[in-house]
Amino acid sequence: MTGRYGVDGLSKFMMGAVFTGLIISLFWNNWVLNLIVWVLLIWTYFRMFSRNIQKRYQENVKFYNLKNKILGKTGRASSTDKAHKVFLCPDCKQKIRVPKGKGKIAITCPKCRKEFIKRT
Repeated sequence: MTGRYGVDGLSKFMMGAVFTGLIISLFWNNWVLNLIVWVLLIWTYFRMFSRNIQKRYQENVKFYNLKNKILGKTGRASSTDKAHKVFLCPDCKQKIRVPKGKGKIAITCPKCRKEFIKRT
């Protein structure tokens, strides 16, 4: 596989779709479904053995952008910190992390020294 693109998220998704299509075709034999499964399988292997790494990478980025758009995720990192809440300063848009569960508190922005009140 030296010099080949290999397996990425889009390839894994397509292989899952191929596997699902094969399972469905066991119970519902339809030539259109079989054709779609075969085309998807061939396209998946074409992508994995391709030497045009940049183009395959761009396809994978488009897939993840579409996936995130459908699932409602943004490009920002999700906050896994359950003990803090992040606010934006109304003036300079600086992110400020404050502890949760303190009620209404006065928050002072460290960048512009603007003070505002928020509920944590």
